[in-house]
Amino acid sequence: MVQYDAVDDGYFEKRGLRRYAGVWSLWALGVGAVISGDFFGWNFGLAAGGFGGLALATGVVIAMYLGLAFSIAEMTAALPHTGGAYSFARSAMGPWGAFVTGLAENLEYVLTPAVIVVGMGGYLGAVFGTPGWAEPLWWAGAYGLFVGLNVAGVETTFRVTVVVTALALGVLVVFWVGALPHFDLAQALDIAPDPGQGRWLPKGGVGVLAALPFAIWFFLAIEQLPLAAEEAKQPQRDLPRGLVFGLLTLIVAAVLTLVLNSGIAPGAAAIGATDEPLFEGFKTIFGDGIGAKALALIAVTGLAASFHSIIFAYGRQIYSLSRAGYFPRVLSLTHARRKTPHVALVTGALIGWVVAFLIRLAGPDHPVGAVLLNMAVFGAVIAYALQMASFLLLRRRRPELARPYRSPLGVPGAWIALVISLVCLGALLVDPVYQKVLVVTALWYAAGLVYFGVYARHRLVYAPEEAVAEGV
Repeated sequence: MVQYDAVDDGYFEKRGLRRYAGVWSLWALGVGAVISGDFFGWNFGLAAGGFGGLALATGVVIAMYLGLAFSIAEMTAALPHTGGAYSFARSAMGPWGAFVTGLAENLEYVLTPAVIVVGMGGYLGAVFGTPGWAEPLWWAGAYGLFVGLNVAGVETTFRVTVVVTALALGVLVVFWVGALPHFDLAQALDIAPDPGQGRWLPKGGVGVLAALPFAIWFFLAIEQLPLAAEEAKQPQRDLPRGLVFGLLTLIVAAVLTLVLNSGIAPGAAAIGATDEPLFEGFKTIFGDGIGAKALALIAVTGLAASFHSIIFAYGRQIYSLSRAGYFPRVLSLTHARRKTPHVALVTGALIGWVVAFLIRLAGPDHPVGAVLLNMAVFGAVIAYALQMASFLLLRRRRPELARPYRSPLGVPGAWIALVISLVCLGALLVDPVYQKVLVVTALWYAAGLVYFGVYARHRLVYAPEEAVAEGV
């Protein structure tokens, strides 16, 4: 049982957004949010499952994201609100389902920039030769710069997104073309197999499962596009197009990066253990000199594109849940002139930096990037499963809902994505090192559920998502 508070007109006037984005701006937002996965993070899957294990895991994950993207595109066109996953769940499963879904997505979007900023710190430290203790300063500087750009206005946000996404794709194209003459399959298969295993699957079937969370990093956050619904000019038409075009772009990029970065010196074993996999590849292509360092510096644009885009995402996600009263309402205040959720943007940055710093303090046995990645993926796969459940329930319970776009994969596609997301969730339990990660994220969830059950559910607001779900 929930209760709604009456609010005056000034409540929403202080929480206004501005429409700006067209289909290609949305495509850039979706691709930009994910493109860092080709620069950092995916490579830990080589250590987990070997080249063959990661390749199989990537194929499975592509199937999941196809079902997920088409299903989300349908729901976005039908329910074009900033709430995204929370909005879908609110109409399908009620307020408790909405909060559980929103909290999972919040975990994903707040921690994903923290993963990326750790990668940025690694690249910048390698280029400029700064000591390891300085990395948290790189993190703070990056947060300060890109939160500032997001606060500056939606026009600035999307213009920067288009530019840095184009630069990031350009860097990848240079890498792919340069890597081709150096490609040697033996380099991709240089990970020593466990007893009884072969070079293609050095960790066996368990390695494929262990590689799933890292394969997800090639695509994680493409599903954020619905969060731009209230800032898109024609959301019912442009959001599905941006989402589908973006996913197809990312599939091509993932296959080329996985094959070519693994198959050149220093080889998959070394690439799987570094925080700068593309930089290592550039050194093979151009030599370990100023040219490689310059390209590695440019490669930071890939991380910057995702960092910038997902800061946008967590800002809107926190804003939406706060506007409806699920999170403290102060977090949904928008800048009086620029109409951006500045309070949510700053709050998410502080949480992300603090979590990364605390993991760093835990010592070298807890690699910051890999631990944060697993935490972010944990939240993501829960959100994926719940969104597919929302899709299936909406198809059954709300057949009358206007659907300007319908998923070509329909109900079977949603079921495939749901099952694979649950398998990925189970895969997080394979490595005992990361079982501690699940404890931390479970505590995050427990705290959120207590807050909602005791306090927030008695003080909700009829935001657009709530009004549609309740028929107000």
